[in-house]
Amino acid sequence: MVSNTAAEVAQAIASTYRAEWGSIIAILIRLVGDFDVAEEAAQEAFAAAVQQWQDGGIPNLPRAWIIRTARYKAIDRLRRKTRLTEKLEWYAASGLIPSSEDPAYDREDIPDDRLRLIFTCCHPALAIETQVGLTLRMLGGLETDEIARAFLVPTATMAQRLVRAKRKIRDAGIPYKVPDTAAIAPRIEAVLKVIYLIFNEGYAATKGDGMLRADLCTEAIRLGKLVRQLMAPHPPAEVTALVALMLLHDSRRDARLDAAGDLILLEDQDRRLWNHSQIAEALPLVEEALRDGPGGYALQAAIAALHCQAPHAENTDWPQIARLYEVLERVQPSPIVSLNRAVAIAMASSPQAAMELIDGLAVELDSYHLFHATRADLLRRMNAFEDAAQHYQRALELVTNDSERRFLERRLRQVQT
Repeated sequence: MVSNTAAEVAQAIASTYRAEWGSIIAILIRLVGDFDVAEEAAQEAFAAAVQQWQDGGIPNLPRAWIIRTARYKAIDRLRRKTRLTEKLEWYAASGLIPSSEDPAYDREDIPDDRLRLIFTCCHPALAIETQVGLTLRMLGGLETDEIARAFLVPTATMAQRLVRAKRKIRDAGIPYKVPDTAAIAPRIEAVLKVIYLIFNEGYAATKGDGMLRADLCTEAIRLGKLVRQLMAPHPPAEVTALVALMLLHDSRRDARLDAAGDLILLEDQDRRLWNHSQIAEALPLVEEALRDGPGGYALQAAIAALHCQAPHAENTDWPQIARLYEVLERVQPSPIVSLNRAVAIAMASSPQAAMELIDGLAVELDSYHLFHATRADLLRRMNAFEDAAQHYQRALELVTNDSERRFLERRLRQVQT
């Protein structure tokens, strides 16, 4: 190995963390049997990599290096907690004791450790919000404040939920495994919600310079397909619908940002850059999902399909999209759905037609930057530039992603000139 610069090491560590955190944690939890020890050992391993990779060079297999190092860190932690003689037998059974040949941590584990992790976190003994938040932390590597923003709750509240959840899993002896088929049904709602939130964090990162995290989008789609295969030959419609929905959204990935990393709105995207083979894969899944009725993911997939089937922005069937959002609002009511319905009404009819619905969401969504960005855009289209500027400024106070921030700053300058 050769030494690397601090910048090269920092980039390698960041890349490994983004791409591999979920698989690293999943493997460590299987080895250690304790969420806290696994997470702390992984964090210590990443910290150790900063100096060791700079001195000795970045390893050829960064994930394997982190897992091996974390395993030693876990042994040290457990040794400090209890007498080693009480743990030797358990260590040997768990795989923590180093052997002459380490497991091939550079390969994918089968059965999938990450799928086991999802189903453990989504045990029905935990509240559904806690199930989702814990999986986002352990599998997606999201920080507590990022998860809190996804749920629109204070960071301290989410931190308490995560601590309590890990304690409950430990104290109740919740098994770390994919349940039998009959036991999957009670957990499937939370599992799908987790997968979709992981996808959403990749599709529109809550913070940082980049808008997209392709690794999280790819991982979410992979997990969705894995769950669907697990429940074959008759997977629930909503599982199929979620896979279709993620494929359709992800198909537009290469057209969503310009060369500088700035956001390009859907209406302005070069549709030739869309992944049309992925769209073709998704459309039959949408039809399959809708046969069982208008579920929440199926309706969202149908909306995404209408966008992807329009050859040009002006061909988008906005009246049909507005009707689908109206149905979705009844099936899965939420202020975010209502906000999206308002946007569809504005496109199908006029900004003025959507403002009454927008005004009714002001209290619930005052701390949500996209609410103010949407309101500002409608006011801009109505030539109410002064009011639009106020809401762009409020959105800028709330936004945490730099790509979105630059877009909002451009919009604000437009209405101020």
